[in-house]
Amino acid sequence: MLLSSLESFAMGKEDKKLKVAVIGCGSVSGSYIPKLLTSDVIEIVSLCDIKYDRALERNKTFNVNAKTYHNIDEMLKGEPFDMMITLTDMQVHEGLNRKAIMAGKHVWSEKPMANSYAAGKELLDLARSKKLRFWGAPAVVNSPQFEFMSKKLQSGELGRISSAHGQYGHTGPTWSAFFYEKGGGSMPDLGVYNMATLTGLLGPARSVMAMLSIVTPERTVDDKGKIKVEAEDNAHLLLEHDNNIISHVMCGFNFYDRFGHQAKDQKLHSIQIYGSEGNMRLIGYDWETNGVAIDSVKTNGEEQLLCTDKGGYEWREGAKVVGESMLKGIEPRINVEHALHVLEIIEAARNSQATGMRIKLQSKFPWPMV
Repeated sequence: MLLSSLESFAMGKEDKKLKVAVIGCGSVSGSYIPKLLTSDVIEIVSLCDIKYDRALERNKTFNVNAKTYHNIDEMLKGEPFDMMITLTDMQVHEGLNRKAIMAGKHVWSEKPMANSYAAGKELLDLARSKKLRFWGAPAVVNSPQFEFMSKKLQSGELGRISSAHGQYGHTGPTWSAFFYEKGGGSMPDLGVYNMATLTGLLGPARSVMAMLSIVTPERTVDDKGKIKVEAEDNAHLLLEHDNNIISHVMCGFNFYDRFGHQAKDQKLHSIQIYGSEGNMRLIGYDWETNGVAIDSVKTNGEEQLLCTDKGGYEWREGAKVVGESMLKGIEPRINVEHALHVLEIIEAARNSQATGMRIKLQSKFPWPMV
């Protein structure tokens, strides 16, 4: 059904151009917009931000030549477009995505795609009822390193897999308060990457146990000054997968990292997978991959650094990839059910912290992904 919807969309595009509208012209748009502009088949026709000067600045800086709008209602009444790319504060993704889908637009949303799993599922059902596509970041499954690791796991070279670990953190963003307000937090901002990678490699999680905390109760941020932190800035999750595999994710806004948000040269590993005949580590972050290290029975215990070529992969490529897939009538590896599954994990972790209990999950996604 999904593939046929892509094929029908592709056949119906006479000019073979996907017209997109970007809503949210803050920091992340500075990475998304240049990437979108590299596509021969995607045209940015609208830029929108409630801080209107930011839309004007992006339009000028990147020479986009798009229409600019103060809010989504103006934008939906303005220049026609096919897909909206949501890059705003995470707490308002859900409402904006709903308006766009109701207006007949496809949507690529930065994480999270909604404020709860139930709301995300409702939006997906709404999109499908209108024969629209709805996708959610991140795009970590697109990297050559993810594909390499998935194939290694399926080959059996590492033996019986038992455990895995993911970690990602820094000292916290300073440019906006929304990261620390209710609905924000280190899980939807940081942990989401490791959750997507580990479930993508090991399969859907069946249950979650978690401990969350606020280590730094006050922060000073650029847009609001001193604020009270309301969302977790420190999180540890245990995920139960099929075949008795257990994985662990830790993330937070209190981790010293000399690379900060610029991880191109990061040599430490962020993902570790342990098997009875070998271990495998992702070098760098899953959103900024630098290779895969393996030591196994097959390598006589010697560490080998493999798959160091990024192959053009960039964390910001998700909207471009799915947009181009629509015009080609092909199904991308990025999968909305996977994004929803990660959203349910985040919600379950908060429920686990509140109740002290293991929380069972209901969502699944097509797996293996490679």
